[in-house]
Amino acid sequence: MSTPEHSLPSYNEPTPETTRRITREEEAELALGRSEFSPGARALLIGCFLLTIIAVPLTQSFHELPVAELRRVLPSWAQVQAARTPGDLWRLIPHAEQIKAAEKAIEKQSVVAEKLRPHVQGVVTGLLRGGTEQACIGRDGWLFYRPDVEYITGPPFLAQGDPVRAIVDFRDRLAKRGIELVLMPIPAKPGIDGAMLGARPGGVLHNASFPEFLARLDRAGVRVFDPAPVLISLAPPRYLETDTHWRPEAMEEVARKLAAELASTAEPSPVVELQVTALGDIAALLGLPASQTIYKPQTVTIHQVPAGNGLWRPRADADVLLLGDSFANIFSLETMGWGEGAGFPEHLSRALGRPLDCILRNSDGAFATREQLSRELARGRDRLAGKKIVIWEFAARELSFGDWKILPLELGAPQPAKFFSPEPGHEKIVTGTVAAISAVPRPGTVPYPEHILTAHVVDMEGDAQALVCMWSMKAQKWTPAARLRPGDRVKLRLRAWSEVSAQYEKINRSDIDDAALQLEEPAWGELVE
Repeated sequence: MSTPEHSLPSYNEPTPETTRRITREEEAELALGRSEFSPGARALLIGCFLLTIIAVPLTQSFHELPVAELRRVLPSWAQVQAARTPGDLWRLIPHAEQIKAAEKAIEKQSVVAEKLRPHVQGVVTGLLRGGTEQACIGRDGWLFYRPDVEYITGPPFLAQGDPVRAIVDFRDRLAKRGIELVLMPIPAKPGIDGAMLGARPGGVLHNASFPEFLARLDRAGVRVFDPAPVLISLAPPRYLETDTHWRPEAMEEVARKLAAELASTAEPSPVVELQVTALGDIAALLGLPASQTIYKPQTVTIHQVPAGNGLWRPRADADVLLLGDSFANIFSLETMGWGEGAGFPEHLSRALGRPLDCILRNSDGAFATREQLSRELARGRDRLAGKKIVIWEFAARELSFGDWKILPLELGAPQPAKFFSPEPGHEKIVTGTVAAISAVPRPGTVPYPEHILTAHVVDMEGDAQALVCMWSMKAQKWTPAARLRPGDRVKLRLRAWSEVSAQYEKINRSDIDDAALQLEEPAWGELVE
């Protein structure tokens, strides 16, 4: 397999960034183009501007040169040496978008920005009630994820794409194996608790296309469980104050109602009541100082679902499969900060009175879990064996911003492993060269504090190669692995993916854009100093 060309991958967060709205730079450019200045004011502003652009790089250079970001855009020496023709060298020249992306990253990580930005944002948020590109300021300490607001206020999603086509195709592929699909779109926070953003109290707010979306699915015979009527019937609040997700009691009620919809008559099993205190993911997107007191942690009561001497766990032999995103992981995945063992999968299984199999991923509910299911089947692992029902849960904003690509569900034949992975229970220290690496998000630009990247490592002992998953971001901060680039020599401690997959497969993860690599079994890796 050939080593891919040097490039700067762009991170395409499944939840929207700025692809469908004007950026702050564009907004400023439009405003300046219509502004008039007196001669004295113009000279003063120009002087201040020149002083600023000189002071910032000087300050940065005294602290630390942005070597890592320069390496993101410049070819490695190994790639230059490998060039054989002028055309090879030409392809190594960075593109304009790569240079722009590196420039933005350097700005984001500059010493001046790092020191000043949180305090400036503290003033903007605390005194002026200003949000960011990712967060909107609500009433009484409430925050809203801007893409959720844009899903509701934006253009009709059916005028921009056709999620119905992908949903019906998925239903039909499952039906060929005698499996029923139940669709479950979770309404956006401002659509249920919009009064805390200034909306008029009343019914559910949805994108203008949502009624037609439901009508089309009904005509196609797709079974839909809409949680909106359940949520709006509960006493407010139904969502967490500074987080994108629902409160635990709202989630539990939806789980009970869905189980009743599926004709369950199970008697609820005992639970363990716990208090959990946390600050939501939207508050983290504001980038306020760690000492900020504008937004305070919130305490909620969760109910853990035990199983034997431990907590509830999914079972691959269950006849119900849940595909879900962060709305399923909240209160279930400990790294999200709101406790574990008390989320939607646990309470749905409890309400159904039967085990549950799960494929969960924090982001991209329209695509990521379907893709994971498709890959497992292609590898010869029949994740649909014995299944009677597939419940597909995703955030409603995915209807506007998600990837609704049609995916196959064909069972392939198991293939011999081409990539190295240690046996379960064993670790292996290896040295190799990074041939390709997936893109990672910039800290503070996505709502999930953790991220996992994928690296293709070659030139290992015996000419072996491996596909390695590693932490790229923890607590909204890049790890050393996030700065790796093609051509880097690395020393890694590898473990079998099967040892960590039950927990780590739920974390937001990026893959290398190579269909052949995506079908290989990865290993879990850690950089060794």
